[in-house]
Amino acid sequence: MRLVDCARGRDNNFNLIRIIAAYAVLVSHSFPLARGSSAVEPFAQMLGMSLGTIAVDVFFFTSGFLVTASLINRQNVKQFIRARILRIYPALIVVVLLSVFCVGLYFTTQPAVLYLSDAKIYKYILKCSTLVTGVNQHLPGVFEHNPFERTVNGSLWTLPYELKMYIILTCVWLLVRFVPADRSKVFKVVIVLSAVIAGVLLLIVHFRMVNTGGKSLRLFYMFFTGASFYLLREKVILSRRVFLLLLLLLIGSSLHKEIFYVSYVLAIGYSILFCAYVPSGMIRNYNRLGDYSYGTYVYAFPVQQSIAALMPGISPQGMLLLSSGITLIFAVLSWSIVEKHALSLKEFRLDALHFPVLQFSSRGKS
Repeated sequence: MRLVDCARGRDNNFNLIRIIAAYAVLVSHSFPLARGSSAVEPFAQMLGMSLGTIAVDVFFFTSGFLVTASLINRQNVKQFIRARILRIYPALIVVVLLSVFCVGLYFTTQPAVLYLSDAKIYKYILKCSTLVTGVNQHLPGVFEHNPFERTVNGSLWTLPYELKMYIILTCVWLLVRFVPADRSKVFKVVIVLSAVIAGVLLLIVHFRMVNTGGKSLRLFYMFFTGASFYLLREKVILSRRVFLLLLLLLIGSSLHKEIFYVSYVLAIGYSILFCAYVPSGMIRNYNRLGDYSYGTYVYAFPVQQSIAALMPGISPQGMLLLSSGITLIFAVLSWSIVEKHALSLKEFRLDALHFPVLQFSSRGKS
């Protein structure tokens, strides 16, 4: 089965994969948020990578694949940018405001008047709601006595990186309009070559030949590997035999952290796509539900920090059980009240905005 034959429409398992990844982050965070920053979850001890790290990689690979598909299919930068804004910002702004004026106001050790008059909370809102210059992790007096002290929403750190990936992808798309030759081919070569170079550099950094850029480089590799798979979809064959061989490779190499990392870097992309498109039947019924992954991801951390503050000494297992249900409630509400309605605006026309429109025909010429 060729990937190009599968990668059409919404009949896939990406929603299920993303909600599993979001809950994997929640599981991973349950250990340090219950026990403190030095607590390490079992996966990190066994594989050298936390479950949360793997989940974030899944998010970035999946995002690279689907976002590139969106750009190629829309053939319109204005619509693409609008879709990305509507996907990220409405739900983000809501969780930031709730964190400041509900969670923060309740848990701060400062008097309410001093808290609300502190310029730091408004800087928090501005920085976390825009993502342009990163995110802020602290609000005055909030979660000061938690095991993982002061951090309000540690999950938000990935969103500025996500935004940067969108910007890079868009810039490459716009720059190739100045290429007189086959523009779609140039776009494909630039993206795929970027992913390959990033993968080589990632392994070099991992084996400490160079000691810089590990986190951002890994996320870049995951995103643009996902983008590359979409651009090369006509050449990719989804095979059960290949998937099982990669799975055996990952299981076998898990006994040695360094070997596992190499296997992981090489296998994760193909494995995600196989799981997204090949398993079918009843598993696809999950798509009848909403896409609760983003809400789960952005609400889990403040929910868990609130639990840690209200129930000192709670175990990681207790944290996991209690936060799972509460977070799901917030995720469902976020999807139903905010995200779903924001996404419904994606196709509205905004003729007053003027972004460059770049169209490639199926033969790659504008």
